[in-house]
Formats: sequence, structure tokens, C-alpha cells
Amino acid sequence: MSVELDEPVRERRSEFLPALFRFQSLFGLVLVFVAAVLYSPHKNGQLLFLDSGNLFNVVRSISEIGILAVGMTLVILIGAIDLSVGAVLGLASVGTAALLVRDGLGVVPVVVIVLAIGLGFGLLQGVAIATFGIQAFIVTLAGMQIARGLARIWSGGQAIGITYGDRPGQAPVAFSLLGERTFGGLVPIPALIFIVVAALAVVLLRVSAFSRHVYAIGGNEKAARLSGVPVTRVKIAVFGICGLLAALAGIVHAGRLNFGGPNDGGGYELDAIAAVVIGGTSLTGGRGSVAGTVAGALLVGVLRNILALRNVDANIQLLVIGLVIVLAAGLQQLRPASVS
Repeated sequence: MSVELDEPVRERRSEFLPALFRFQSLFGLVLVFVAAVLYSPHKNGQLLFLDSGNLFNVVRSISEIGILAVGMTLVILIGAIDLSVGAVLGLASVGTAALLVRDGLGVVPVVVIVLAIGLGFGLLQGVAIATFGIQAFIVTLAGMQIARGLARIWSGGQAIGITYGDRPGQAPVAFSLLGERTFGGLVPIPALIFIVVAALAVVLLRVSAFSRHVYAIGGNEKAARLSGVPVTRVKIAVFGICGLLAALAGIVHAGRLNFGGPNDGGGYELDAIAAVVIGGTSLTGGRGSVAGTVAGALLVGVLRNILALRNVDANIQLLVIGLVIVLAAGLQQLRPASVS
């Protein structure tokens, strides 16, 4: 009789553990959100954290990192890494400002040119990695230095400010929309761009043959190649997409802050990797999701926001976020091999 009663309990436990690891970022986000509500300061009897403006500011603050993290997720899923995304963001922000202000180009040509630069940069890195067999760490580390150097040459080593108007040396007013809000002044445009990019990536990884190839390469590259997966082309495409999204983040960065600087994006690659790791994507490749990455980015954003609202010292904030990253990485080590 007792065996019959214990069986459902064991069955529930066996189902709970895989769910815990599969949705670790979501569970973590819920816990951090609840803690933020409980820890939030009050103003006029209302919780500052739950103010709609503050919540949308959280999404806005992670929009650039989130866009980078979506591309980084694809790279890590194939078992690689891209250290150049922060520098490519800086290059794109400089390029955007220079083309708008110094060269007097319109918004559409500038966006097309800058996105093409990011795509081309990523594709070249992908060729070096997939065709010539150079380790991704080395290629993208070199790419980080190259992109940073190009940004400094293009800008003359100084940030390029963006002012709006019809006179020479001013950018079209339409570009200022990246710093605005929509839907009744609530949703920041950068946050909306991040949401759209994440949604498209989620669809891509769920319904396309490309996604199956990405997961297959990350799981076992040799087996994927023997199964007919075009490993070289998929790898090049993944790094191309990552470079494209880094350039998009650079455009958003320039529009949000109204300038482009050669040092912009410094350390952003680490924040993007942190969001991916917290989101549950395995650093060895083959397991993870964009949805998890989005949750991971939001978790970091919420954590930073509530610590800032409580005026916690910036150094303590870094310590707390570092501990969260270590915890997330530690959970991956305990993750059963059967959990995808």
C-alpha cells in the first residue's frame, strides 16, 4: 500500500527536476522579481519598482545587451564564442554617427550600410573559424581589436555627437525616434526593437531547418557533418547573424544616446554572455534557447534596477550579479544530460 502511495511522489519529483533545469531562467526571474517587489522603496504609498515607467526602463536598459545576447545565443549553441560583439557595437555606433552627421546620408542608407558592415564583419570571422579551422576565441579576440581600431580610425579617436535638424552637420530628425517612446509614451523604441528581434529568433529556432542544424552542430559536430549537415555554411551564417545583430545594437545605442564613440560597447560582450549563461544555454553547445536568454537578460536588468533603487553601492551590485552568474553556471553542471 505504501509503495503505491510513494510512486506518484517519485514520479512528480522525476518530472520536477527536468522542469527546474529547463526553465531555470524563468524561475530565477520570478524569484528576483518577487524579491524586487518586497525590497522596493515606496514613494507616496506606491512601490517604485512596480511603476510602469520604471518597468519599461528596465527593458530599455537591457535592450542593447539583449540584442547582442540573442546573437550570442546562436554562437554558443554551436559550441563557440564571440568576443567581438561589444567592439562591433562601438564600430556601428561610430559609423552611424559619422554617416549621419559628417557625410549627410539619410536614415535608411545609414542603417543599410551599418548593418552590412556588421554582417560582413561577422561573416569574415565565420569564414576564418569554419573554413580555416581557427578557434573562435582567437578569431573573435582579434576581431574585437580590429573593430575597436577601425572605430577609432573612423571617428578620429573621439566620440561623434548627433544633433538633429536640416542644416549641414545635423542628422535627420527621423533618427531621433530611437530615443523616443511609443504606445502612449510607455514603451521605449529600443525595448520594442529588442522584443521584435527576440521574437523572430524564437520563431527561427523553433520552426526552421537551420535551427536543427545549429543544435546538431553544438551537440556533436562530427556526427552532424556525417549526417549531411552543412556545418561550414551554418557556422558562417551564425557568426554573420551575430555580427548583424551587434551592428543593430550599435545603431540603437547611437540613437538612444545621440552619439557614437569608439570605446562604446566595452564589456558588453561579457554582459551578453552572462545573459546567455543565466538563461540556461550550455557553454558547450547544443542546449539552450533564446527565450531563456531573454529571461536571463531581464533577470540581470531587474536585479540592477532594484539595487539601484535601494542605492546599493555599485561595487556591491557587481558582486551580486557575479554571484548570480556563478550560481547559474553551477546549476548547468548539475543539469541532467537528458534535459535539453
